[in-house]
Amino acid sequence: MLTDPPPRKANIAGFVESDRIKTLDLPHERSLLTITKSIESAMKAERSTDVRRTCAAFVAATSGFYRIPACGVRVLAARPLRVRERWTTELFGDYTPETMLIRVWMRTAVRKEITSFGTFLSTLCHEFCHHLDYQKFGFHDSWHTRGFYERTAALYHHATTRGGRRQSDCSGWRCRAAAGASTGPGPIGVRESGTP
Repeated sequence: MLTDPPPRKANIAGFVESDRIKTLDLPHERSLLTITKSIESAMKAERSTDVRRTCAAFVAATSGFYRIPACGVRVLAARPLRVRERWTTELFGDYTPETMLIRVWMRTAVRKEITSFGTFLSTLCHEFCHHLDYQKFGFHDSWHTRGFYERTAALYHHATTRGGRRQSDCSGWRCRAAAGASTGPGPIGVRESGTP
């Protein structure tokens, strides 16, 4: 897990608060599990229109539960790939707070194949948690803190299992889960870096 460095004095309180919040209240009903199964089916069938529709349903359901405005979601084709002399970067998804828009890519950058469902849904949850940071928690920025990754993992596990209620991770409906992801500088998004 790669976390953002703490900001200068001006925003340090928000950063510390983001790191402190390690749990999320999660919906009791199984509606997210049903929606995520629909996303998976649409991805397997390679029906991008259905993937967009079901992702919008996921965002609407989670926004409704948290009583925040729903954000837009765009599902795009192949991930952008940036190649440098000693490294490459793929953009899996991003969130723009000014327009409240999530973008996720459903195809790999090089082979243009449908990405794995787990990677795609994890990215969608990650970007939605950026939306939560601005709309629910009122942060002036959305940092990649340990707390942020734990909130993202809790939402992901809740959406893919029976409410994310794994004995080792959860107490009641407030879940904690270990999380990991690679992020890079730039727009709020999920990136993976490595050497070519």
